Formats: sequence, structure tokens, C-alpha cells
Amino acid sequence: MGQRGRKPKPTELKILEGNPGRKPLNDQEPKPEKRAPKCPSWLEPEAKKEWKRMVKVLESMGILTKVDMTAFAGYCQAYARWKEAEEFLSKHGTIFKTPSGYIQQVPQVSIAQTYLKVMKDFCSEFGLTPAARTRIRVDIEEEAKDDPMAELLRVKN
Repeated sequence: MGQRGRKPKPTELKILEGNPGRKPLNDQEPKPEKRAPKCPSWLEPEAKKEWKRMVKVLESMGILTKVDMTAFAGYCQAYARWKEAEEFLSKHGTIFKTPSGYIQQVPQVSIAQTYLKVMKDFCSEFGLTPAARTRIRVDIEEEAKDDPMAELLRVKN
């Protein structure tokens, strides 16, 4: 039987959001190395393109780690299949006429909807939706330690 209630949010995301609930943070949570995993060879070509595009973004946000490979691969694969279904719909339309004259929806409509939902779920896990991003706070002080220009701009303002 699954856990009841809301899924616990990773401590890293709570920190980025500024811990709005002010609840104690889990200091026992595993902290995997913040390095992007290698792109799996079994991904479809379009999924590999999405991997390359998004891995840089997630790595720069400090969210993607080596242990996230399966979840991130799931997102990329869902993206590739969603895109394939959408391309079919753009080319062939969303309905067809059966031999008996009935109008019916092509299967790619529900395929696209299914993969869009899967992508949305993964996007919210990785903080990639507008709503998820509004809850993430990047610590400017921490950034300035590594960036002399950011430090100069902060002092000027």
C-alpha cells in the first residue's frame, strides 16, 4: 500500500524555495553528487536530443544528479513519443471517417494526451513548470561567491 498524503519534497528543492513552511529540514536525506548522468544509449533519437537540451539547464540549477537518470530518461522518452504523436496530428488531423461513415478520433490524440501528462508529472518533479519555478529561490549570496561580476553588481545596488 502506498504512502498517504502529499509526496515529501526533496530537501534541495525546499532549500531553493527558501523553506516556506519553516519546518525542520531533513539533514539525513541522501545527497547524491550534483552531476548529470550519462545519456542512456537506449533512448530514441528525439529523446536523446531532449536529453542534451535539458541536461544543461537542470545541471546548472543544481537539481539533476546521477541517481536521477531513470526519471530524467522517462521524461525524455515521454517527450519524444509526445512529439511524434503531435507531428502525426499536425500532418493527418485529429479525426477520420470509418468505412461505415462514422467520424472517429485518431488514436494519436489520446497518445499525445497521455505522454503530455507523463511529461507534466516529470516536469513538476524537476521544477520545470512555471508554478514549480515560482517556488524555487536561488540564493544570490551563494552565487556571488563564485561570480565576481555578480558580487560587484550586488555591492553597487
